[in-house]
Amino acid sequence: MKIAIIGLGVAGSYLLHTLSKEHDVKGFEMQEAGEFNAVCAWGAAKSEMQRIFERINIDFDNYVFFNGNNINLELKGKIRKVGCKGLVTYDKHQLELDLTKGLDANYGKRITPETFPSEDYDLVIDATSLQRVMLPKINDQLLVPCVEYMVEYEKLPYDDFYVKPFSTASGYFWYFPLMKNTAYVGAGDYYRKHNEELDYFNNKHGGKIIKKIGRPIRLSAPEVCQPFSKGNVVGVGEAIGTVFPLIGEGIIPSLQCAEILHRNIDNIPRYEEEVKEHFKVYSDVYKVIKLKMNNKLGPYTFIKNSGAVWSTYKTMKEQEERFGLEVRVRDMAEILLTQL
Repeated sequence: MKIAIIGLGVAGSYLLHTLSKEHDVKGFEMQEAGEFNAVCAWGAAKSEMQRIFERINIDFDNYVFFNGNNINLELKGKIRKVGCKGLVTYDKHQLELDLTKGLDANYGKRITPETFPSEDYDLVIDATSLQRVMLPKINDQLLVPCVEYMVEYEKLPYDDFYVKPFSTASGYFWYFPLMKNTAYVGAGDYYRKHNEELDYFNNKHGGKIIKKIGRPIRLSAPEVCQPFSKGNVVGVGEAIGTVFPLIGEGIIPSLQCAEILHRNIDNIPRYEEEVKEHFKVYSDVYKVIKLKMNNKLGPYTFIKNSGAVWSTYKTMKEQEERFGLEVRVRDMAEILLTQL
């Protein structure tokens, strides 16, 4: 087939790499090569990343920056240790560039539906994450504004991961170590209180800001991000809602979605059904998060929606290595039940 991929982030670059072995594929990315500036702390579970990339003969270990031991989780002003189960940070930029190396990847190309010749391709893959350039807009959009800094320190504030969820479950603050004395420091909050948290942390710990990135993250589940396709256009990854709403994690879900598309590239209806099945638990997570963000998840509604809460916990508990961290019911309950 003749295929166009719009967007060369994590899902798009993976698909360009894999599909180019079997089809005539051309990739387009609006940012210049190596200048991807999406808000992303570059954290992922090592075992699942190894599995995904081992299948295409790429050694993920070559890209790892930092192996975590514990997450310093701050709740109610106190730090508790949450064990890491393979949570790492990695060189996301370089991996995505390496995936497209030697292939028909066109950087610095802004695509619009009006100017792009979709009819020249058998299939157009929309991997444009939040923008969803080639697909209809989503009605039920839950967008969380985020800001992130790459900071260089003389002495790191923490020698491991640090996370502080906001009491409304409307976002959280994160500190993810990278290489040497650098870290990603960021925050996102539905109620837009993230900037004051960032300012407080940066004023307290100092450091040299190397770059600043800002954009929203969409937490809407795939169920509400339909249609997944229109005509000869099909969406993948964050463009169709593959961000785990509780923790804002999008790298691994987007890669899993890309794997599903790869094996169903000749049968888009089957791809859509498999995506719905694979990500159906995201609807439960999304339901819980929306209740919490609207300050409607008190003890009564917590019990009333215990099925969705339990489904969220059970999914993460059963896949601790996939999420890269120890999952404890008391931590989740405290995060979801804590009020302002």
